[in-house]
Amino acid sequence: MITSLTSLWNRVFALLGRVSMYRVVYVALATLAVIAFALSFFDLVGPDPLELIATLAVLSIVCGGVDAATQRILHLPWRIESSLITAHILLFVLRPTLEVAGLAGIAIAGAAASLSKYVLAWRGRHIFNPAAVGATVLTLLSIAWPDLGASSWWVGTPALAGPVIVLGLAVLWRTEKLRVVAVFLVAAVAIAVLRTAAQSQAAGLDVDAMTVFWQILWSSPFLFLGAFMLSEPLTLPPRRWQQFTVAGIVGVLAGWPIPLGEISLGQERALLIGNAIAFAFAVRTAVRLTLASRADRTPTVRELTFRVHDRLSFVPGQYLELEVPHAHPDARGTRREFSIASAPDDLPELRVAFKENGVASAKPQSSYKKALAQVAEGHRLAITGVWGDFVLPKRPAAPILMVAAGIGVTPFVSQLRHVRASAEERDIILVYVASDASELAYREDIEASGIPVIVFTRDRPADLPANWMWARGVRLDAEGLMRVVPDIASRHAYISGPAGLIADLSPALERARSITTDAFSGY
Repeated sequence: MITSLTSLWNRVFALLGRVSMYRVVYVALATLAVIAFALSFFDLVGPDPLELIATLAVLSIVCGGVDAATQRILHLPWRIESSLITAHILLFVLRPTLEVAGLAGIAIAGAAASLSKYVLAWRGRHIFNPAAVGATVLTLLSIAWPDLGASSWWVGTPALAGPVIVLGLAVLWRTEKLRVVAVFLVAAVAIAVLRTAAQSQAAGLDVDAMTVFWQILWSSPFLFLGAFMLSEPLTLPPRRWQQFTVAGIVGVLAGWPIPLGEISLGQERALLIGNAIAFAFAVRTAVRLTLASRADRTPTVRELTFRVHDRLSFVPGQYLELEVPHAHPDARGTRREFSIASAPDDLPELRVAFKENGVASAKPQSSYKKALAQVAEGHRLAITGVWGDFVLPKRPAAPILMVAAGIGVTPFVSQLRHVRASAEERDIILVYVASDASELAYREDIEASGIPVIVFTRDRPADLPANWMWARGVRLDAEGLMRVVPDIASRHAYISGPAGLIADLSPALERARSITTDAFSGY
């Protein structure tokens, strides 16, 4: 069952991975706006059509204009998708209107949201969700000037619940935050049900818990808040347990808003508190680095070696997001995730690798890959974050099976280099799957680790070390894996590579004690 779900997850992830995370979020929000616009003609949502159009126009112009001006001053690339995402989120959080004072308030919220990316930031990384900042600023101003309006979260209506769930699932699948937001929803809905029940009982009213549950689930803003705001990777901590903690705290605070004078804690303030806790977990910075050299690891695998100029910490197996600004980016955008191939012990040297399309490949290169190929040695780029839980067990005695599919060997190289540098004793077996022997990257690093390696390639690799074995004639399925790794049931399996290939290989690992995957969405 678990392997089937893992396979399904990675097949969907491979499909969504063809589009950048930011593009998926923007398209989902834009689609939701179109749906809301259609529903407004039938009075199924609060705002009317003209109010929606006017509000979105003001937000798009203000957010885009403030971002463009600020990024020009700071010599940063203009990220139009970021501006539009902020504008669309605020559309569903604020109260749409046609009144001049209300539109002025909406403009203030949009400007505050965009400015927060640069003012409420730490070394190039914003700390708080921009839309939550904008909504909070407007709500505070509305205490003195009520005509400016305030946050209303009109998106929390039964007519939009279904579209929010479907579009939100696409976003969460692409950002890999489904479980994190599930924790938030459970906490928020449960606390809200308890709060409603307590208030009803205090008033002497009968309470039907299931009725209250469904009303809160379908008529509250929790679905939207979780899918499109809490899930923002840039304001979440890097490790999953930290993300679960933040999600639970935000859920509790959102489910039972604490009165704060003339306003309550509210959904957006609950999120801001969660953002602050996430920042305390791991100080997030934009890390500057310089390209030091390029190297060909195989005929199609290219390695980039950088020199890091800022403080950077990571756990072997984690990945980074590298931004390569360039004109006319395609649907994949200007940022990509790379598993780190070097160990923390190698800093300030940092290495990543990627696979280029072969000469005979019919698949066109992305605009990002073309831009990356033009980055010259000595050119500066920036890492926008480090994330991931594809890390080895803390208990060194835990037996491990690593399954690397092609370029998926990179996180294992980082882990093996660290194990060797720290003189740890670990029981590790590596199954290395490649199209042919020439595509076995990082042979020197793996050989230096001294671990047993089983190679699955079409042709026999030359000069294999004594502890390496070519799985000649063995099919990589459950039976074949048992033949080459007889004690698989006692091992924790880690599999890394393209999402589609992981989906194919996952069923072969169903007998392992556990499965941890690291899927690459491609370039």
